[in-house]
Amino acid sequence: MSTSAADGPRHRARRVATREGLLYVLKVFVAVRLGLALIAVLGTALLPPLHAVSVPGWPAPPATPGWHNLFTAWERFDALWYLRIAAHGYANHDGSAAFFPLYPLLVRAVSFALGNHPYAASLVVSNLAFLAGLAVLYAFTREEESEGVARRAVLYAAVFPTALFFVAPYSESLFLLLALVTLWAARRGRWAAAGLAGALAALTRNLGLLLVLPLAVEAVQQGRGRPRASALAWSAAPAAGTLAYLWYWRAISGDWLAPLHQQSGWQRTWSFPLATLWHATQDFWRYAGLYPGGYHQLDWVIVVPALAAGVYAAVRFRPLYGVYTWASFLAPLCLVFAPRPLMSFPRFVLPVFPVYWAFARWTEGRRTAHELLVACSAALLGVLTLLFVNWYYVF
Repeated sequence: MSTSAADGPRHRARRVATREGLLYVLKVFVAVRLGLALIAVLGTALLPPLHAVSVPGWPAPPATPGWHNLFTAWERFDALWYLRIAAHGYANHDGSAAFFPLYPLLVRAVSFALGNHPYAASLVVSNLAFLAGLAVLYAFTREEESEGVARRAVLYAAVFPTALFFVAPYSESLFLLLALVTLWAARRGRWAAAGLAGALAALTRNLGLLLVLPLAVEAVQQGRGRPRASALAWSAAPAAGTLAYLWYWRAISGDWLAPLHQQSGWQRTWSFPLATLWHATQDFWRYAGLYPGGYHQLDWVIVVPALAAGVYAAVRFRPLYGVYTWASFLAPLCLVFAPRPLMSFPRFVLPVFPVYWAFARWTEGRRTAHELLVACSAALLGVLTLLFVNWYYVF
């Protein structure tokens, strides 16, 4: 049989496998999305909500009963900032500079297409980006690992305890998608695409700047210690994205570092990463059974397995994945809210996809471990969703 004749069945089999894999991704997305919507509407009727916190120029929605909570229960906390920026733009000295522009720009564009409905637009952007991110995660993982690892990684990402932020009006789903595209393109040697996606990621979240590090590492490794100048130049593209946003604030306020300076409103202070983990562990034990010590314990039980997966990623995966993982981890471990050292870290884990790869490797051939991981993660996701929709401080 000729080579071309033999390639035909292989290509058809590959297309069938890809189609089945993407159908699996769609099923996971729909199941998780419907489950979270059901928890949201039940949750608003199970717990008394805490006091809603508005942001300048965007009042918090009142808690009202009804089936509308299937859709409206996600307008909480930072979502209000993104909606305000999408609808009315930035303003000096109000804290809005801390929120990077690409996500609200996309919401604004979709809102215009929908007849100026920013909240509906935000759900469209977040959920489509989440679906696309899961699809890219599947395809990328299958290429780097295997079909089984790819499917489990998709499932673990979708039911991760803080995956509710993928479907809410937050930038996490968009950042996951762009980070995946950035590193996948780099692995394929498509450096222009990697650089452009990296620059867009840097315009989505402040941690996007850190993509410079894994990109540079991959450029050096592909060049066997002597990378092409073009690869290194495109590796720096995320820095260009960040600089573009800083230049914008220099133009309108005279302050290049307004996005950093306005972070002071969130009371973050510098800390040594090991000290952060030590204090978080002390709080985990100290506040057991004492309200609101449960926040410390929720943070800890999510973060510690993720850190273990990060160690595995650094040791067992290609260097760019370990660098991406630990650059993403060390930044929030260094800049903390002292009364609750790991606050927000469980959300920052979401786009760090090598964590899901590590979990998928660990459960390979271990059905009981797989089922236990999914059950525990989904249970925590349900608890955090229940708290989030009622304005409890899980962010």
